[in-house]
Amino acid sequence: MSKKIGIIGSGIAVLIGMTTAIAKTPAQALNTLAVQEKAAGWRLLFDGRSFAGWHVYGAGSVVGWDIAEGALVALGQGGGHDIVTDDEFENFDLLIDWKISPRANSGIFYNVVEQGNKVIYATGPEYQLIDDDGWPGGLEDWQRTGANYAMHPPLARAAKPVGEWNHTRIVIDRGHVEHWLNGVKTADYRMWSPEWEALRASGKWKDYPAYGRAKKGKLGLQDHGNKVWFRDIKVRVR
Repeated sequence: MSKKIGIIGSGIAVLIGMTTAIAKTPAQALNTLAVQEKAAGWRLLFDGRSFAGWHVYGAGSVVGWDIAEGALVALGQGGGHDIVTDDEFENFDLLIDWKISPRANSGIFYNVVEQGNKVIYATGPEYQLIDDDGWPGGLEDWQRTGANYAMHPPLARAAKPVGEWNHTRIVIDRGHVEHWLNGVKTADYRMWSPEWEALRASGKWKDYPAYGRAKKGKLGLQDHGNKVWFRDIKVRVR
């Protein structure tokens, strides 16, 4: 991972180079950008009030989701209503806060390509979100929260208990990817490397030829089972 450089001033971490998340001041409203964030090039992807900038994967207007208390809520009612951004991104930092209900299962996707693909995971790698302790039945290590799903198990367990808010950061820099959860690095890998290709060819994705091939794409949030909340979604292109 690249170095994190933080300078704290007035409760806000000023970003220099490849830095970690900006800390909100107590007075900063949800789903807003502070002056320092705007100056550092961050962009807000959810305004806290509408589905503007998002659509259901492979379809149109958003269904199967709600907006409540400043959060996007995956209702987990079945039907696979995963949502993606209207815009594509390449080489970026993504910040997002989330919490899950008991036995919930979800994920955050990147480099998603819709054209010619029926499901979101056919192309986009996934930062896994799941109820690690309450999930019925066993979990493989690569299924646990913070993992690069079906590729790299998490380096550490850092999720807060069900019902509490977590803070995720995903960094993508020319194929080098880092997953962070509540300030702890949970994955560090390089796409398209020999190690990546070996894992891809030997596991779940061997039957998905488009998986992990795109150099850029849309960001996605999964509606896979039970309620999951997302807020303060921010991206900064490198």
